[in-house]
Amino acid sequence: MALLVSDREVAAVLDASTTVAAMRDALLAAHAGRLVAPPRASAPLGGGRMVLTAGQLTDEWYGYRTYDTFGHPQGEQLVVLHDGRTGVVRAVAVGEELGSRRTGGLGGVAVDALARPDAATLGVIGSGGQAWTQVWAAAAVRPLREVTVHSRSAARREAFAARVRAELGIPARAVATARAAVAGRDVVVLATTSHTPVLAAADLAPGAHVNAVGFKQRGRAEFGTDLLAAADVLVTDSPAQAMAYDPPMLAALPPYAGRLADLGAVLAGAAPGRTGADQVSVFCSTGLAGTEVFLLDRLVRVGAARL
Repeated sequence: MALLVSDREVAAVLDASTTVAAMRDALLAAHAGRLVAPPRASAPLGGGRMVLTAGQLTDEWYGYRTYDTFGHPQGEQLVVLHDGRTGVVRAVAVGEELGSRRTGGLGGVAVDALARPDAATLGVIGSGGQAWTQVWAAAAVRPLREVTVHSRSAARREAFAARVRAELGIPARAVATARAAVAGRDVVVLATTSHTPVLAAADLAPGAHVNAVGFKQRGRAEFGTDLLAAADVLVTDSPAQAMAYDPPMLAALPPYAGRLADLGAVLAGAAPGRTGADQVSVFCSTGLAGTEVFLLDRLVRVGAARL
């Protein structure tokens, strides 16, 4: 019988270290050609879209994720995991937590691979669920000593800082401007729903690493081309998906496309990452297809005794 997994089970089993490790394994599998995941597909619906991503780990499993975009960036998701040899459904996850932790885990891998080894401060613009899992995962790969947060809502940014202090045990404070959030920070997270830039590249400290999670397309992006021009290292988790964006993803357009590296290749040593302490590195997250199913498989394996 297929295992039904809720957000409560996801939260109980998938801590940050487990999630980041799974996403590192997924990126390496994709680079090696074992994780096969075509770009996402979508179908228009009244007021939104239905989005489908799918993937397979060769000779082990296959599966898919579907969600809608009715009035919010990402609605409740359905993730289905099949046994790759028999086709039997092994597990079904319903909710938001698996996808959110997947995205955070990919961001954690990027921080671990690209941020300076001594990175200890983090500034985040955004105070929603995606912002939270980015900080949650970053704290698993770097010993953060302070987090600063800015978002449009003073109440939400204060609540976010309080959550960082309570759940992660890291000193955190809310600040009134985006510039104050990123000034002097070793790691910067952009996780907003803004269609216009919320960050000026000139405000970044030398050697900063940036995870860009929100909109990043021509005509709707939470950062401008000044960030891409400032990047000494420019990386994404799926070049194929980056090239398939509609409207086009800024980092996949000239003159940046030729510099856009694959995070899996960086992890495998096949592409260069950071080579200097003062370099600015930027990770443009696309959400490599198949990684949600990869994470559900890892959850089933790790949590077999508890689920």
